[in-house]
Amino acid sequence: MTVPLDAGYAALGSAAVVELDRDVVRIAGPDAVSFLQGQLSQDVAALPVGASAWTLLLQPQGRVDAWGRITRRGGDEVLFDTDGGWGAVVLARLQRFKLRVKADLELLDWRCVAVRGPQAGERLAAASRGADVVAAAAWPWVGGLDLLGPAPVAPPELPIAGLDAYELRRIEAGLPRMGAELTERTIPAEAGLVEVSASFTKGCYTGQELVARIDSRGSHVARHLRGLWIDGPVPAPGATLVVDGREQGTVTSSAFHPDGHAVALAYVHRDVDPTAALLCDGSPAGLVVLPAPADPAAVPAARFGRS
Repeated sequence: MTVPLDAGYAALGSAAVVELDRDVVRIAGPDAVSFLQGQLSQDVAALPVGASAWTLLLQPQGRVDAWGRITRRGGDEVLFDTDGGWGAVVLARLQRFKLRVKADLELLDWRCVAVRGPQAGERLAAASRGADVVAAAAWPWVGGLDLLGPAPVAPPELPIAGLDAYELRRIEAGLPRMGAELTERTIPAEAGLVEVSASFTKGCYTGQELVARIDSRGSHVARHLRGLWIDGPVPAPGATLVVDGREQGTVTSSAFHPDGHAVALAYVHRDVDPTAALLCDGSPAGLVVLPAPADPAAVPAARFGRS
């Protein structure tokens, strides 16, 4: 049974189960790895069998087509999983660049049962029941393990958190989501994805030029993804942030916090001082520089609180 928001939020501060909407694309065949090596930002060839890593699938101009995770399932088989609803985008994008490549691509009818929270790694042995793949979901504070397969089984000894509690934790950790923080207009450096998703020692890949150029210039982009607390109602995506009477940012995701305020993710102009006083749809607000700290106790009190 799914626990209420406040209990689910607390449980995800250690370890809890949540069923996530993830799409999984399978790429398999003798040319699978070499093909993906030229399409993805991550070093696929260097990834050991059984290991997982975040990766970017980019447009030739360097903007985001999809962000997700690759798992090396075998010598010539790789899985690419991403947020639900975006698997078809990944499949179509890879098919478009698949010329004279000996590899099959398919969108799998799989589910994702996530064991998330700072202590999730300790539950690995118990969590692997019924899963074809156990993939690491490394990210500050909300990281853990994702069980992928046709019928993964949730560990019965762990509480089940709802999607509302997971969304709150996701926002506090600054974990971007396709369709919200990440769209076809997003530059990876804006969302803070380059360090965790791109290799600078592998060969060329589609979209690499923009990633390398921005990195060589110190990752100076016009806007950055920031956390936000709001002393007022939960703002809708698209709500504007105002500093000294000027619009300086836009909300991408938001959620209600059990403490009675709202939290959000927003793209904010790079010149805005992180300590500046803001208004979000008329309500007082403050910024949080991402990523959030790894200590779950520190986030709501010191970073996403109102004090």
